[in-house]
Amino acid sequence: MTHTMLRRRGLRRRSRTLATLTSAMGLLLGAVALTSGPAGSAEPAGDCTDTFPLAGVTKGQLVEGLTVDSGVTPEPFSGEVLGVLESGIAPGLDMIIMELDSPAIQDAKGIWQGMSGSPVYDATDGRLIGAVAYGLAYGPSPIAGITPFEDMDDYLATAAGRPGRVEVGKTMAQRIAAHSDATTAQASQGLRQLPMPLGVSGLSAQRLSSLKDRRPYVSPQTYVVGEAGVAGAPTAEDIVAGGNIAASQSYGDITSAGVGTATQVCDGRVVGFGHPMVFSGDSTMSMHPADAIYVQADSLGAPFKVANLGAPVGTITDDHLTGITGSYGALPDSLTVTSDVTHGDRSREGTSHVTVPMAAAEVTFYQLIGNHDRVIDGIIRGTETQSWTIRGTDAGGVPFTAEFSDRYTSLYDVTFEASYELPDLVYGMSQIPGVTIEEVTSNAVVTDSTDRYTVGAVQQYRQGAWVTLGKKDPALVKAGGKLILRSLLRGPSGVETVTTSFTVPKRAQGTKGSLSFIGGNELYSEAAYQNSLSKILAGIDKMVRNDQVQVDLGLFGRNTEVTKSQVLGPFDLVVTGGRRVRVIVS
Repeated sequence: MTHTMLRRRGLRRRSRTLATLTSAMGLLLGAVALTSGPAGSAEPAGDCTDTFPLAGVTKGQLVEGLTVDSGVTPEPFSGEVLGVLESGIAPGLDMIIMELDSPAIQDAKGIWQGMSGSPVYDATDGRLIGAVAYGLAYGPSPIAGITPFEDMDDYLATAAGRPGRVEVGKTMAQRIAAHSDATTAQASQGLRQLPMPLGVSGLSAQRLSSLKDRRPYVSPQTYVVGEAGVAGAPTAEDIVAGGNIAASQSYGDITSAGVGTATQVCDGRVVGFGHPMVFSGDSTMSMHPADAIYVQADSLGAPFKVANLGAPVGTITDDHLTGITGSYGALPDSLTVTSDVTHGDRSREGTSHVTVPMAAAEVTFYQLIGNHDRVIDGIIRGTETQSWTIRGTDAGGVPFTAEFSDRYTSLYDVTFEASYELPDLVYGMSQIPGVTIEEVTSNAVVTDSTDRYTVGAVQQYRQGAWVTLGKKDPALVKAGGKLILRSLLRGPSGVETVTTSFTVPKRAQGTKGSLSFIGGNELYSEAAYQNSLSKILAGIDKMVRNDQVQVDLGLFGRNTEVTKSQVLGPFDLVVTGGRRVRVIVS
Protein backbone atom coordinates (compact mmCIF):
# COMPACT_ATOMS: atom_id res chain seq x y z
CA MET A 1 0.00 0.00 0.00
CA THR A 2 1.31 3.44 -0.83
CA HIS A 3 1.49 5.78 2.14
CA THR A 4 1.94 9.44 1.29
CA MET A 5 1.19 11.59 4.32
CA LEU A 6 2.43 15.15 4.60
CA ARG A 7 1.84 16.79 7.98
CA ARG A 8 2.35 20.48 8.69
CA ARG A 9 0.87 22.27 11.68
CA GLY A 10 -1.69 19.51 11.94
CA LEU A 11 -2.83 19.87 8.31
CA ARG A 12 -2.78 16.71 6.16
CA ARG A 13 -2.36 17.44 2.48
CA ARG A 14 -3.99 15.22 -0.09
CA SER A 15 -1.75 13.10 -2.29
CA ARG A 16 -1.31 14.52 -5.77
CA THR A 17 -0.78 12.71 -9.00
CA LEU A 18 2.78 12.52 -10.25
CA ALA A 19 3.55 12.90 -13.93
CA THR A 20 6.93 12.72 -15.61
CA LEU A 21 8.35 15.18 -18.09
CA THR A 22 10.88 13.94 -20.59
CA SER A 23 14.00 14.96 -22.44
CA ALA A 24 13.88 15.23 -26.23
CA MET A 25 14.58 11.52 -26.75
CA GLY A 26 12.60 10.11 -23.83
CA LEU A 27 9.15 8.60 -23.58
CA LEU A 28 6.93 10.62 -21.27
CA LEU A 29 4.72 8.98 -18.69
CA GLY A 30 3.10 9.89 -15.41
CA ALA A 31 1.90 8.17 -12.29
CA VAL A 32 -1.36 8.72 -10.49
CA ALA A 33 -1.65 8.00 -6.79
CA LEU A 34 -1.59 4.21 -6.73
CA THR A 35 -4.01 2.22 -4.60
CA SER A 36 -3.38 -1.12 -2.94
CA GLY A 37 -4.06 -4.29 -4.86
CA PRO A 38 -5.43 -4.65 -8.38
CA ALA A 39 -7.82 -2.06 -9.73
CA GLY A 40 -11.38 -2.84 -8.78
CA SER A 41 -12.80 -3.13 -12.29
CA ALA A 42 -12.96 -6.40 -14.16
CA GLU A 43 -10.54 -7.32 -16.92
CA PRO A 44 -11.74 -6.37 -20.40
CA ALA A 45 -13.32 -8.81 -22.80
CA GLY A 46 -10.59 -10.21 -25.05
CA ASP A 47 -10.61 -9.83 -28.80
CA CYS A 48 -8.52 -12.97 -29.62
CA THR A 49 -8.25 -11.82 -33.24
CA ASP A 50 -7.00 -14.38 -35.75
CA THR A 51 -3.38 -13.95 -36.89
CA PHE A 52 -2.50 -12.96 -40.45
CA PRO A 53 0.42 -15.16 -41.57
CA LEU A 54 3.68 -13.39 -42.35
CA ALA A 55 3.99 -15.43 -45.53
CA GLY A 56 0.85 -13.74 -46.82
CA VAL A 57 2.06 -10.15 -46.32
CA THR A 58 2.65 -8.41 -49.66
CA LYS A 59 3.91 -5.08 -50.93
CA GLY A 60 1.05 -2.62 -51.39
CA GLN A 61 -1.23 -4.48 -48.94
CA LEU A 62 -3.62 -2.05 -47.22
CA VAL A 63 -3.78 -2.11 -43.44
CA GLU A 64 -5.72 -0.56 -40.57
CA GLY A 65 -4.67 -0.11 -36.97
CA LEU A 66 -5.59 1.19 -33.53
CA THR A 67 -3.73 3.43 -31.10
CA VAL A 68 -4.32 6.13 -28.46
CA ASP A 69 -3.01 9.67 -28.63
CA SER A 70 -5.34 11.09 -25.95
CA GLY A 71 -7.41 9.45 -23.22
CA VAL A 72 -7.97 5.69 -23.18
CA THR A 73 -10.06 5.05 -26.30
CA PRO A 74 -8.18 3.69 -29.35
CA GLU A 75 -8.55 5.62 -32.59
CA PRO A 76 -7.99 4.20 -36.09
CA PHE A 77 -5.07 4.74 -38.44
CA SER A 78 -4.47 3.36 -41.92
CA GLY A 79 -1.44 2.35 -43.91
CA GLU A 80 0.26 0.36 -46.63
CA VAL A 81 2.89 -2.38 -46.61
CA LEU A 82 6.17 -1.32 -48.22
CA GLY A 83 7.89 -4.68 -47.86
CA VAL A 84 9.44 -7.21 -45.48
CA LEU A 85 12.98 -7.11 -44.08
CA GLU A 86 14.13 -10.70 -43.69
CA SER A 87 15.72 -11.27 -40.26
CA GLY A 88 15.23 -7.54 -39.68
CA ILE A 89 14.77 -7.96 -35.90
CA ALA A 90 16.88 -11.05 -35.23
CA PRO A 91 17.95 -14.19 -37.11
CA GLY A 92 14.74 -15.80 -38.31
CA LEU A 93 12.65 -12.88 -37.06
CA ASP A 94 11.47 -10.64 -39.90
CA MET A 95 10.29 -7.03 -39.77
CA ILE A 96 7.42 -5.65 -41.87
CA ILE A 97 7.89 -2.08 -43.14
CA MET A 98 4.76 0.07 -43.43
CA GLU A 99 3.77 3.65 -44.07
CA LEU A 100 1.08 4.74 -41.61
CA ASP A 101 -1.32 7.67 -41.64
CA SER A 102 -3.92 9.35 -39.43
CA PRO A 103 -4.69 12.91 -38.32
CA ALA A 104 -2.74 12.26 -35.10
CA ILE A 105 0.28 10.90 -36.99
CA GLN A 106 0.18 13.91 -39.29
CA ASP A 107 -0.02 16.32 -36.31
CA ALA A 108 2.97 14.61 -34.63
CA LYS A 109 4.94 14.48 -37.90
CA GLY A 110 5.29 10.72 -37.51
CA ILE A 111 4.78 7.75 -35.23
CA TRP A 112 5.56 8.34 -31.57
CA GLN A 113 7.20 6.79 -28.54
CA GLY A 114 4.38 5.08 -26.67
CA MET A 115 2.86 3.83 -29.92
CA SER A 116 4.89 0.63 -29.56
CA GLY A 117 2.50 -2.32 -29.60
CA SER A 118 -0.24 -0.63 -31.62
CA PRO A 119 -2.00 -3.46 -33.52
CA VAL A 120 -2.05 -3.45 -37.32
CA TYR A 121 -4.74 -5.48 -39.14
CA ASP A 122 -5.32 -6.52 -42.74
CA ALA A 123 -7.80 -3.98 -44.14
CA THR A 124 -9.80 -6.67 -45.97
CA ASP A 125 -10.36 -9.47 -43.46
CA GLY A 126 -9.36 -7.86 -40.14
CA ARG A 127 -6.77 -10.45 -39.17
CA LEU A 128 -3.92 -9.24 -36.95
CA ILE A 129 -0.66 -8.69 -38.84
CA GLY A 130 1.55 -7.35 -36.08
CA ALA A 131 2.51 -4.44 -33.83
CA VAL A 132 4.20 -1.08 -34.41
CA ALA A 133 7.61 -1.33 -32.75
CA TYR A 134 10.31 0.51 -34.75
CA GLY A 135 10.75 3.94 -36.34
CA LEU A 136 13.27 5.52 -38.70
CA ALA A 137 16.57 6.14 -36.93
CA TYR A 138 17.09 9.62 -38.44
CA GLY A 139 14.02 11.29 -36.90
CA PRO A 140 10.19 11.55 -36.93
CA SER A 141 8.50 9.77 -39.83
CA PRO A 142 5.30 7.87 -40.67
CA ILE A 143 7.45 4.85 -41.61
CA ALA A 144 7.10 2.07 -39.06
CA GLY A 145 8.76 -1.28 -38.44
CA ILE A 146 6.16 -3.92 -37.52
CA THR A 147 6.83 -7.01 -35.41
CA PRO A 148 4.82 -9.93 -36.89
CA PHE A 149 2.17 -11.12 -34.44
CA GLU A 150 2.73 -14.76 -35.31
CA ASP A 151 6.11 -14.34 -33.60
CA MET A 152 4.75 -12.23 -30.74
CA ASP A 153 2.21 -14.96 -30.07
CA ASP A 154 5.03 -17.48 -29.77
CA TYR A 155 7.03 -15.16 -27.39
CA LEU A 156 10.11 -15.86 -29.48
CA ALA A 157 13.39 -15.25 -27.64
CA THR A 158 16.52 -16.18 -29.58
CA ALA A 159 20.09 -16.16 -28.43
CA ALA A 160 20.66 -13.07 -30.56
CA GLY A 161 21.34 -9.76 -28.85
CA ARG A 162 18.71 -7.12 -28.42
CA PRO A 163 18.45 -5.21 -31.73
CA GLY A 164 19.66 -1.65 -31.73
CA ARG A 165 19.52 -0.25 -35.25
CA VAL A 166 18.00 -2.33 -38.08
CA GLU A 167 19.75 -1.92 -41.42
CA VAL A 168 17.79 -1.55 -44.65
CA GLY A 169 19.07 -2.23 -48.16
CA LYS A 170 19.24 0.24 -51.04
CA THR A 171 15.98 -0.94 -52.63
CA MET A 172 14.03 -0.69 -49.37
CA ALA A 173 15.60 2.71 -48.61
CA GLN A 174 14.43 3.99 -52.01
CA ARG A 175 10.95 2.58 -51.39
CA ILE A 176 10.79 4.27 -47.96
CA ALA A 177 11.97 7.58 -49.45
CA ALA A 178 9.26 7.39 -52.10
CA HIS A 179 6.58 7.09 -49.40
CA SER A 180 7.85 9.64 -46.86
CA ASP A 181 9.69 12.93 -46.42
CA ALA A 182 12.93 11.06 -45.76
CA THR A 183 15.63 11.06 -48.39
CA THR A 184 17.19 7.80 -49.55
CA ALA A 185 20.28 8.65 -47.50
CA GLN A 186 18.20 9.26 -44.37
CA ALA A 187 16.20 6.06 -44.90
CA SER A 188 19.48 4.18 -45.32
CA GLN A 189 20.28 4.98 -41.68
CA GLY A 190 17.85 2.15 -40.89
CA LEU A 191 15.20 1.72 -38.24
CA ARG A 192 15.47 1.50 -34.49
CA GLN A 193 13.27 0.35 -31.66
CA LEU A 194 10.99 3.16 -30.53
CA PRO A 195 12.84 4.46 -27.43
CA MET A 196 11.53 3.33 -24.06
CA PRO A 197 13.82 4.48 -21.25
CA LEU A 198 12.45 4.30 -17.70
CA GLY A 199 10.14 7.02 -16.49
CA VAL A 200 10.66 7.92 -12.82
CA SER A 201 8.13 9.80 -10.72
CA GLY A 202 8.80 11.28 -7.30
CA LEU A 203 11.85 13.48 -7.96
CA SER A 204 12.26 16.95 -9.40
CA ALA A 205 13.79 17.48 -12.83
CA GLN A 206 16.86 19.14 -11.37
CA ARG A 207 17.40 16.43 -8.77
CA LEU A 208 16.94 13.51 -11.17
CA SER A 209 19.37 15.03 -13.66
CA SER A 210 21.97 15.61 -10.93
CA LEU A 211 21.83 11.97 -9.77
CA LYS A 212 22.78 10.36 -13.09
CA ASP A 213 26.15 8.58 -12.95
CA ARG A 214 26.39 9.20 -9.19
CA ARG A 215 25.89 5.55 -8.18
CA PRO A 216 26.46 2.27 -10.09
CA TYR A 217 22.78 1.28 -9.83
CA VAL A 218 21.27 4.51 -11.22
CA SER A 219 19.81 4.13 -14.73
CA PRO A 220 21.54 6.41 -17.27
CA GLN A 221 18.32 7.07 -19.22
CA THR A 222 15.47 8.28 -17.04
CA TYR A 223 12.74 10.88 -17.24
CA VAL A 224 12.59 14.03 -15.18
CA VAL A 225 9.63 14.63 -12.93
CA GLY A 226 6.81 17.11 -12.38
CA GLU A 227 3.40 17.01 -10.71
CA ALA A 228 -0.05 17.00 -12.33
CA GLY A 229 -3.62 16.23 -11.28
CA VAL A 230 -5.84 13.67 -12.99
CA ALA A 231 -9.62 13.65 -12.70
CA GLY A 232 -9.95 9.84 -12.82
CA ALA A 233 -7.54 6.94 -12.94
CA PRO A 234 -7.68 4.37 -15.76
CA THR A 235 -8.71 0.79 -14.91
CA ALA A 236 -8.11 -2.74 -16.15
CA GLU A 237 -11.01 -2.38 -18.57
CA ASP A 238 -9.06 0.31 -20.40
CA ILE A 239 -6.35 -2.16 -21.49
CA VAL A 240 -7.67 -3.17 -24.90
CA ALA A 241 -6.13 -3.80 -28.31
CA GLY A 242 -4.77 -0.43 -29.40
CA GLY A 243 -5.11 0.97 -25.86
CA ASN A 244 -2.42 2.05 -23.44
CA ILE A 245 -0.44 -0.35 -21.28
CA ALA A 246 2.47 0.24 -18.90
CA ALA A 247 5.10 -2.07 -17.42
CA SER A 248 6.60 -1.00 -14.11
CA GLN A 249 9.61 -2.02 -12.01
CA SER A 250 8.18 -0.14 -9.03
CA TYR A 251 5.09 1.83 -8.11
CA GLY A 252 4.12 4.17 -5.30
CA ASP A 253 6.15 7.26 -4.45
CA ILE A 254 8.71 6.11 -7.00
CA THR A 255 7.11 4.73 -10.15
CA SER A 256 9.70 3.42 -12.61
CA ALA A 257 7.89 2.39 -15.79
CA GLY A 258 7.51 2.47 -19.55
CA VAL A 259 4.26 3.17 -21.43
CA GLY A 260 3.33 1.59 -24.74
CA THR A 261 0.33 0.02 -26.46
CA ALA A 262 -1.48 -3.31 -26.08
CA THR A 263 -1.53 -5.41 -29.26
CA GLN A 264 -4.02 -8.08 -28.24
CA VAL A 265 -6.06 -9.06 -25.18
CA CYS A 266 -7.13 -12.69 -25.13
CA ASP A 267 -8.19 -15.14 -22.38
CA GLY A 268 -6.84 -13.00 -19.55
CA ARG A 269 -3.49 -12.40 -21.27
CA VAL A 270 -2.16 -9.20 -22.83
CA VAL A 271 0.52 -8.91 -25.51
CA GLY A 272 2.07 -5.52 -26.25
CA PHE A 273 5.00 -3.25 -27.19
CA GLY A 274 6.30 -5.38 -30.09
CA HIS A 275 9.81 -5.07 -28.64
CA PRO A 276 11.40 -5.66 -25.21
CA MET A 277 10.99 -3.41 -22.21
CA VAL A 278 14.33 -4.34 -20.58
CA PHE A 279 14.78 -7.74 -22.34
CA SER A 280 14.74 -9.75 -19.10
CA GLY A 281 13.05 -12.87 -20.50
CA ASP A 282 10.96 -13.99 -17.53
CA SER A 283 9.60 -10.90 -15.81
CA THR A 284 8.11 -9.75 -12.51
CA MET A 285 7.10 -6.24 -13.58
CA SER A 286 3.65 -5.00 -12.62
CA MET A 287 1.07 -4.27 -15.35
CA HIS A 288 -0.80 -0.96 -15.38
CA PRO A 289 -3.47 0.78 -17.45
CA ALA A 290 -2.60 4.31 -18.54
CA ASP A 291 -4.43 7.47 -19.58
CA ALA A 292 -2.77 9.43 -22.43
CA ILE A 293 -2.84 13.20 -22.11
CA TYR A 294 -1.44 14.08 -25.54
CA VAL A 295 1.35 13.34 -28.01
CA GLN A 296 4.17 15.86 -27.99
CA ALA A 297 5.79 16.51 -31.37
CA ASP A 298 9.60 16.51 -31.41
CA SER A 299 11.54 17.68 -34.43
CA LEU A 300 14.81 16.24 -33.07
CA GLY A 301 13.55 12.72 -32.42
CA ALA A 302 10.44 10.60 -32.19
CA PRO A 303 7.33 12.34 -30.82
CA PHE A 304 6.33 11.02 -27.41
CA LYS A 305 3.17 10.21 -25.52
CA VAL A 306 2.35 11.93 -22.22
CA ALA A 307 0.34 9.62 -19.95
CA ASN A 308 -0.73 8.90 -16.37
CA LEU A 309 -0.56 5.42 -14.85
CA GLY A 310 -3.39 3.70 -13.02
CA ALA A 311 -3.07 1.18 -10.18
CA PRO A 312 -1.46 -2.18 -11.01
CA VAL A 313 -3.90 -4.75 -12.42
CA GLY A 314 -1.65 -7.75 -13.02
CA THR A 315 1.83 -9.04 -13.78
CA ILE A 316 4.08 -8.76 -16.83
CA THR A 317 5.35 -12.34 -17.03
CA ASP A 318 7.44 -12.18 -20.23
CA ASP A 319 9.80 -9.57 -21.71
CA HIS A 320 11.23 -10.85 -25.02
CA LEU A 321 12.45 -9.65 -28.41
CA THR A 322 8.90 -9.61 -29.76
CA GLY A 323 7.29 -7.75 -26.86
CA ILE A 324 5.87 -8.09 -23.38
CA THR A 325 3.12 -10.41 -22.13
CA GLY A 326 1.01 -9.94 -19.01
CA SER A 327 -1.75 -11.60 -17.01
CA TYR A 328 -4.60 -9.96 -15.10
CA GLY A 329 -5.26 -10.55 -11.42
CA ALA A 330 -2.44 -11.44 -9.04
CA LEU A 331 0.24 -8.81 -8.64
CA PRO A 332 3.93 -9.77 -8.53
CA ASP A 333 5.61 -10.11 -5.16
CA SER A 334 7.18 -6.83 -4.10
CA LEU A 335 9.51 -5.47 -1.48
CA THR A 336 8.50 -2.26 0.27
CA VAL A 337 10.77 0.75 0.65
CA THR A 338 9.56 3.24 3.26
CA SER A 339 11.06 6.59 4.21
CA ASP A 340 9.96 8.82 7.10
CA VAL A 341 11.53 12.29 7.19
CA THR A 342 11.00 15.12 9.69
CA HIS A 343 12.36 18.65 9.34
CA GLY A 344 11.07 21.21 11.81
CA ASP A 345 7.26 21.14 11.74
CA ARG A 346 7.09 19.21 8.46
CA SER A 347 7.13 15.43 8.22
CA ARG A 348 6.14 12.82 5.69
CA GLU A 349 6.15 9.03 5.30
CA GLY A 350 6.31 7.64 1.78
CA THR A 351 6.43 4.11 0.38
CA SER A 352 7.33 2.46 -2.91
CA HIS A 353 6.74 -1.15 -3.97
CA VAL A 354 9.55 -2.78 -5.98
CA THR A 355 8.60 -5.78 -8.13
CA VAL A 356 11.94 -6.25 -9.92
CA PRO A 357 14.58 -7.14 -7.28
CA MET A 358 17.51 -5.72 -9.26
CA ALA A 359 15.78 -2.31 -9.17
CA ALA A 360 15.68 -2.27 -5.35
CA ALA A 361 18.81 -0.15 -4.83
CA GLU A 362 17.83 2.48 -7.39
CA VAL A 363 14.29 2.78 -6.03
CA THR A 364 15.62 2.99 -2.45
CA PHE A 365 17.96 5.80 -3.50
CA TYR A 366 15.17 7.69 -5.26
CA GLN A 367 12.74 7.10 -2.37
CA LEU A 368 15.12 8.63 0.15
CA ILE A 369 16.03 11.57 -2.09
CA GLY A 370 12.44 12.22 -3.18
CA ASN A 371 10.96 12.15 0.31
CA HIS A 372 13.70 14.41 1.67
CA ASP A 373 13.08 16.89 -1.13
CA ARG A 374 9.33 16.83 -0.49
CA VAL A 375 9.80 17.63 3.21
CA ILE A 376 12.89 19.88 3.18
CA ASP A 377 11.82 21.55 -0.08
CA GLY A 378 15.30 22.67 -1.09
CA ILE A 379 18.98 21.80 -1.24
CA ILE A 380 20.19 22.86 2.20
CA ARG A 381 23.09 22.57 4.61
CA GLY A 382 22.28 20.66 7.76
CA THR A 383 22.52 17.60 9.95
CA GLU A 384 20.47 14.39 9.86
CA THR A 385 20.14 11.60 12.38
CA GLN A 386 18.98 8.46 10.59
CA SER A 387 18.18 4.87 11.50
CA TRP A 388 17.40 2.14 8.98
CA THR A 389 16.47 -1.53 8.78
CA ILE A 390 16.78 -4.11 5.98
CA ARG A 391 14.86 -7.37 6.34
CA GLY A 392 14.95 -10.40 4.07
CA THR A 393 15.99 -14.03 3.72
CA ASP A 394 19.26 -15.64 2.72
CA ALA A 395 19.75 -18.27 0.02
CA GLY A 396 18.53 -20.96 2.41
CA GLY A 397 15.35 -19.06 3.29
CA VAL A 398 16.62 -18.08 6.75
CA PRO A 399 15.41 -14.59 7.79
CA PHE A 400 17.95 -11.85 8.47
CA THR A 401 17.73 -8.30 9.79
CA ALA A 402 20.35 -5.59 9.35
CA GLU A 403 20.07 -2.35 11.33
CA PHE A 404 22.19 0.77 11.73
CA SER A 405 21.95 4.37 12.94
CA ASP A 406 24.15 7.30 11.99
CA ARG A 407 24.49 11.07 11.91
CA TYR A 408 25.32 13.08 8.77
CA THR A 409 26.36 16.71 8.40
CA SER A 410 26.75 18.49 5.08
CA LEU A 411 27.85 22.02 4.28
CA TYR A 412 26.08 21.77 0.91
CA ASP A 413 23.35 19.10 0.52
CA VAL A 414 22.36 17.07 3.57
CA THR A 415 19.81 15.12 1.50
CA PHE A 416 22.42 13.53 -0.77
CA GLU A 417 24.93 13.10 2.06
CA ALA A 418 22.44 10.97 4.01
CA SER A 419 20.86 9.04 1.13
CA TYR A 420 23.46 6.81 -0.51
CA GLU A 421 24.78 4.53 2.24
CA LEU A 422 21.53 2.55 2.63
CA PRO A 423 20.91 1.95 -1.12
CA ASP A 424 24.59 0.99 -1.51
CA LEU A 425 24.00 -1.83 0.97
CA VAL A 426 20.72 -2.81 -0.72
CA TYR A 427 22.67 -2.96 -3.99
CA GLY A 428 25.33 -5.19 -2.46
CA MET A 429 22.76 -7.60 -1.03
CA SER A 430 20.76 -7.74 -4.26
CA GLN A 431 23.86 -8.97 -6.11
CA ILE A 432 24.14 -12.08 -3.91
CA PRO A 433 22.42 -15.13 -5.52
CA GLY A 434 19.44 -16.40 -3.53
CA VAL A 435 19.14 -13.38 -1.24
CA THR A 436 15.64 -11.89 -1.09
CA ILE A 437 15.10 -8.41 0.34
CA GLU A 438 11.58 -7.99 1.69
CA GLU A 439 11.56 -4.63 3.45
CA VAL A 440 13.69 -1.49 3.66
CA THR A 441 12.77 1.27 6.13
CA SER A 442 14.43 4.54 7.03
CA ASN A 443 13.59 7.14 9.69
CA ALA A 444 15.30 10.53 9.62
CA VAL A 445 15.23 13.82 11.51
CA VAL A 446 16.87 16.80 9.81
CA THR A 447 18.02 20.06 11.42
CA ASP A 448 19.64 23.17 9.98
CA SER A 449 22.71 22.90 12.22
CA THR A 450 26.11 22.31 10.63
CA ASP A 451 28.04 22.10 13.90
CA ARG A 452 30.79 19.46 13.89
CA TYR A 453 33.72 18.36 15.99
CA THR A 454 37.24 18.34 14.58
CA VAL A 455 39.91 16.05 15.99
CA GLY A 456 42.44 18.28 17.76
CA ALA A 457 45.58 17.75 19.81
CA VAL A 458 46.54 14.27 21.04
CA GLN A 459 47.93 14.07 24.59
CA GLN A 460 49.52 11.34 26.70
CA TYR A 461 49.18 11.03 30.47
CA ARG A 462 52.61 10.43 31.96
CA GLN A 463 54.31 11.31 35.22
CA GLY A 464 51.08 12.77 36.60
CA ALA A 465 50.38 15.26 33.78
CA TRP A 466 48.92 15.45 30.25
CA VAL A 467 51.64 16.01 27.66
CA THR A 468 50.75 17.27 24.15
CA LEU A 469 52.33 15.08 21.51
CA GLY A 470 53.85 16.23 18.22
CA LYS A 471 56.59 15.57 15.69
CA LYS A 472 59.30 16.07 18.31
CA ASP A 473 57.29 14.61 21.18
CA PRO A 474 56.23 11.01 20.52
CA ALA A 475 54.22 8.86 22.88
CA LEU A 476 56.56 6.93 25.20
CA VAL A 477 55.61 3.69 26.94
CA LYS A 478 57.32 0.72 28.54
CA ALA A 479 56.63 -2.79 27.28
CA GLY A 480 53.96 -4.36 29.50
CA GLY A 481 52.72 -0.90 30.52
CA LYS A 482 49.61 1.09 29.72
CA LEU A 483 49.46 3.84 27.11
CA ILE A 484 46.92 6.44 28.33
CA LEU A 485 45.85 8.97 25.71
CA ARG A 486 43.23 11.57 24.93
CA SER A 487 42.22 13.75 22.01
CA LEU A 488 40.62 17.15 22.23
CA LEU A 489 37.59 17.40 19.92
CA ARG A 490 37.10 21.04 19.04
CA GLY A 491 33.53 22.19 18.43
CA PRO A 492 31.62 25.47 18.18
CA SER A 493 30.78 25.42 21.90
CA GLY A 494 34.13 24.31 23.24
CA VAL A 495 36.20 21.16 23.61
CA GLU A 496 35.04 17.57 24.11
CA THR A 497 37.70 15.29 25.62
CA VAL A 498 38.05 11.72 24.32
CA THR A 499 40.13 9.43 26.55
CA THR A 500 41.34 5.89 25.87
CA SER A 501 44.14 3.50 26.79
CA PHE A 502 46.02 0.53 25.34
CA THR A 503 48.01 -2.12 27.19
CA VAL A 504 51.29 -2.69 25.34
CA PRO A 505 52.45 -6.34 25.44
CA LYS A 506 55.92 -7.17 26.72
CA ARG A 507 56.85 -8.71 23.36
CA ALA A 508 56.59 -5.20 21.86
CA GLN A 509 59.77 -4.04 23.61
CA GLY A 510 61.96 -2.07 21.23
CA THR A 511 59.23 -1.51 18.64
CA LYS A 512 58.13 1.75 17.10
CA GLY A 513 54.90 2.74 15.43
CA SER A 514 52.08 5.19 15.42
CA LEU A 515 48.72 5.96 16.92
CA SER A 516 45.83 7.69 15.11
CA PHE A 517 42.60 9.36 16.21
CA ILE A 518 40.27 9.46 13.16
CA GLY A 519 36.86 11.12 12.99
CA GLY A 520 34.13 8.76 11.79
CA ASN A 521 33.22 11.15 8.99
CA GLU A 522 36.62 10.41 7.40
CA LEU A 523 36.12 6.63 7.29
CA TYR A 524 34.60 4.58 4.47
CA SER A 525 32.96 1.18 4.83
CA GLU A 526 33.27 -1.50 2.15
CA ALA A 527 30.47 -3.58 3.66
CA ALA A 528 28.26 -3.12 0.59
CA TYR A 529 30.84 -4.57 -1.79
CA GLN A 530 31.40 -8.04 -0.35
CA ASN A 531 30.74 -11.33 -2.15
CA SER A 532 28.47 -12.95 0.45
CA LEU A 533 25.59 -11.91 2.67
CA SER A 534 27.45 -13.02 5.80
CA LYS A 535 30.35 -10.72 4.94
CA ILE A 536 28.00 -7.80 4.26
CA LEU A 537 26.24 -8.32 7.60
CA ALA A 538 29.59 -8.62 9.39
CA GLY A 539 30.72 -5.42 7.68
CA ILE A 540 27.60 -3.59 8.87
CA ASP A 541 28.32 -4.70 12.45
CA LYS A 542 31.79 -3.15 12.15
CA MET A 543 30.74 0.14 10.53
CA VAL A 544 31.86 3.27 12.38
CA ARG A 545 29.32 6.07 12.73
CA ASN A 546 30.16 9.56 11.53
CA ASP A 547 29.84 10.82 15.13
CA GLN A 548 32.34 8.32 16.50
CA VAL A 549 36.16 8.28 16.71
CA GLN A 550 38.32 5.33 15.71
CA VAL A 551 41.67 4.97 17.47
CA ASP A 552 44.29 2.75 15.79
CA LEU A 553 47.61 1.62 17.30
CA GLY A 554 50.32 -0.04 15.20
CA LEU A 555 53.71 -1.19 16.53
CA PHE A 556 56.38 -2.84 14.40
CA GLY A 557 59.79 -4.34 15.10
CA ARG A 558 61.96 -7.29 14.16
CA ASN A 559 59.62 -10.32 14.10
CA THR A 560 57.04 -8.33 16.08
CA GLU A 561 53.81 -6.69 15.02
CA VAL A 562 51.08 -5.31 17.30
CA THR A 563 47.88 -3.76 15.97
CA LYS A 564 44.91 -2.68 18.07
CA SER A 565 41.80 -0.60 17.39
CA GLN A 566 39.02 0.99 19.41
CA VAL A 567 35.85 2.89 18.52
CA LEU A 568 34.76 5.67 20.89
CA GLY A 569 31.41 7.44 21.03
CA PRO A 570 28.95 8.21 19.59
CA PHE A 571 29.13 11.89 20.42
CA ASP A 572 26.53 14.60 19.91
CA LEU A 573 28.09 15.92 16.67
CA VAL A 574 29.71 14.45 13.55
CA VAL A 575 33.49 14.17 14.01
CA THR A 576 35.83 15.19 11.19
CA GLY A 577 39.59 15.22 10.72
CA GLY A 578 42.29 13.13 12.32
CA ARG A 579 45.63 13.22 14.11
CA ARG A 580 48.57 10.80 14.00
CA VAL A 581 51.47 10.62 16.47
CA ARG A 582 54.58 8.45 16.79
CA VAL A 583 54.89 5.78 19.50
CA ILE A 584 58.16 4.40 20.95
CA VAL A 585 58.20 1.33 23.20
CA SER A 586 61.14 0.88 25.55
